[in-house]
Amino acid sequence: MDREGALAGLKVIELGQLIAGPFCGQLLGDMGADVVKVEAPGGGDPMRNWGSGEHKVWWDVIARNKRSVTADLRRAEGQDLVRKLVAEADIVIENFRPGKLESWGLGPEQLLEGNPRLIIVRMSGYGQTGPYASRPGFGGVAEAMGGWRAIVGEPDRPPSRMGVSIGDTLGATFGCMGVLAALHARTRTGRGQIIDVALYECVLQVMESQIAEYDVSGLVRQRSGSILPGIAPSNVYPCRDGEYMIAANADGIFARLCDTMGQPELARDPRFADHVSRGRHQSDLDGIVSAWTGQFLIAELEEKMIDNAIPAGRVYSPADIVSDPHIAARQAVVSVPHAVHGSIKMQNCVPVLSDTPSRIRRSAPTRPGQHNAEIYTELGIDASDLRTLEAGGVI
Repeated sequence: MDREGALAGLKVIELGQLIAGPFCGQLLGDMGADVVKVEAPGGGDPMRNWGSGEHKVWWDVIARNKRSVTADLRRAEGQDLVRKLVAEADIVIENFRPGKLESWGLGPEQLLEGNPRLIIVRMSGYGQTGPYASRPGFGGVAEAMGGWRAIVGEPDRPPSRMGVSIGDTLGATFGCMGVLAALHARTRTGRGQIIDVALYECVLQVMESQIAEYDVSGLVRQRSGSILPGIAPSNVYPCRDGEYMIAANADGIFARLCDTMGQPELARDPRFADHVSRGRHQSDLDGIVSAWTGQFLIAELEEKMIDNAIPAGRVYSPADIVSDPHIAARQAVVSVPHAVHGSIKMQNCVPVLSDTPSRIRRSAPTRPGQHNAEIYTELGIDASDLRTLEAGGVI
C-alpha cells in the first residue's frame, strides 16, 4: 500500500457516522494516515445515501483514503473487535452523543488503559461536559448557538444558512488540528490524550471580535445580507450577464478603482476619502459602483480589474470551478477512479505540502465491510472466526 504523506505510518480508527467525525477522518487520511472506518453491519454509514442529485456521491468524497470494516458496537463481540483495532491504533475519532461509548465499555479510560499512546478526538454538539452535554446537537444547532445563524441572511428576513454543513466541517477541522497538536505532544511525553471538540465552540471560534464588541460596547451585529457593515466597497455587483465580486475597500485599491471607473474625484470625496467614511456611506458607494459595473459583461469587467490590480473575481458555479485554468494548473480538482461512474471529479487535498504531499491514494469503500477480511486478518482473527461473526450479524 502507498504510505506517502505527512501522517504515513499512523493508524486511525473512525467511529461514528455522518459528517463531523468522517470529515476529520478524511482530512487525516488525505495526509497519509491509514484510516479504518467502522460501520454498522447492513447499511453502514447513512452518509452513503446523502447528497444532492440522482447519484449520491458525497460518500465518495468524505470516505476517500479509508478502508471499511463492520462491527456491531451494541454487541459484546463487536465491542471486542473494536478493542482489538484500537489496541494497535494511534488515533480514534468518535462523534457519538456523550456517554454512548462508555455505555458500550469503549470509553476513553478503557481504551487508554490498553493503549496509553492513543489519541482520542471526541466530537459532539455541546462537548463532553456542562449542563447541555447530553443533548443531541447537530451542526445546524451548533451554528445557531455559536452565533453564526444570527448574522447570516437579509436583515428583514429570518436567519439563513450556508449551503454547506459548516458547523460540522468546522468541528472536524478543529478536531484535526487537535490531533496534530496531540501527536506533537506525544513525541515529548509518550502519552496520548483526549480531545474534546464541541461543535458550537468551533463555530464560536470563527466569529471574529463579536463577543469582545458586545462586552466592550454592547454592540450586537445584525444580519446584513451580502455586505459586511463598514467594509466598502466589497460586494457582489451586477454585470450585464451576471454578478462579479469586487473587494476594493483599502484606500490605495479604492483609488485605483475610482481611476478605472473614470471617476477619480470619488477618492477625494469626503464621503469616501477613507475607510471609516466609506463604511458610513456604504449604501451610496455600492450604488455608484453598481451603476458602473452594470454597463459591462463579466469578461470586460474582469479585464479592467486585472489590468488595474484590483482584487476581484467571478462568482463561480461548479461548472466554472471544473473548467478554470488556474484551478486545473494547481490540481485543486482531481478525477478519482470510481467503480460505477468510471471517475468522479472532486476537490483535492489541502494544504499543499512540499516534501510530504497529501493526495487521494484510495477511492471510497464501495460497500460496508469491504475490508473485513484484510483488516481483521491483520489482527490475527482467522477465516473461520470471521465466518462465524458474519453469520451471527456481528460484522
